[in-house]
Amino acid sequence: MKFYSRKLIKPEDLNARNTLFGGALLRWIDEEAGIYAITKLDSKNVVTKFISEINFISSAAQGDVIEIGLQFKGVGTTSISFSCEVRNLLSKQAIIEIETIVFVNVDDDGHPTPHNKTLDNIDIQRS
Repeated sequence: MKFYSRKLIKPEDLNARNTLFGGALLRWIDEEAGIYAITKLDSKNVVTKFISEINFISSAAQGDVIEIGLQFKGVGTTSISFSCEVRNLLSKQAIIEIETIVFVNVDDDGHPTPHNKTLDNIDIQRS
């Protein structure tokens, strides 16, 4: 798992319990995974198709720094998939785990379209 971005937890990211609001975290994950899909498919025309069960393990508090990690899982004709882990930067304690996030390459009308990438020509090492 490579950790690509970090976020500082600010007051506007908190819920009523003064811990990290899950919706804010999911927004950041979706954005980071979308950027990752764009870089792997060399296409800006990708959309979130599926996010598997989300396992909230622990939380974060104001002032914590978290990091979002993604790992390539597979590629289909129109899709690409990853797993995700978010953890506290300093303690390395897991905050959330997502087994599968799938993005689909779409045409101008929003219909799935082949991205012409295979395991042989996709650069899974590139950041």
